Amino acid sequence: MALSKLDRRTRIKRRIKKKLKTNADMPRLSVFRSNKQISVQIIDDSVGRTLVSASSLNKEIAEKSDINKVQQAELVGKLIAEKAIKENINNVVFDRNGYLYHGRIKSLAEAARKAGLKF
Repeated sequence: MALSKLDRRTRIKRRIKKKLKTNADMPRLSVFRSNKQISVQIIDDSVGRTLVSASSLNKEIAEKSDINKVQQAELVGKLIAEKAIKENINNVVFDRNGYLYHGRIKSLAEAARKAGLKF
């Protein structure tokens, strides 16, 4: 019997997380994508604490109603990079969280790289 979409993503997510090497110097940049919004967190797995977060629900991004979801993801990527650099976080490990590296996930990652975050 075929897996449901959520079960498949959960298996992929576990497989990806097993390979990620994180520490205090290189926290994890985790992406969550819903049908309408996208959010990102930089997480220190050694402590289990969120260091920085950004979302498409932030005031600066939510006010722009004339943009599509890919452009929204670019703005979130730029915002997370600016916040991370302000907190002296330059290097992260990218966790796509079981989503394909395509579309909104790709535009978010490229915008974060362009804004100065290294992964």
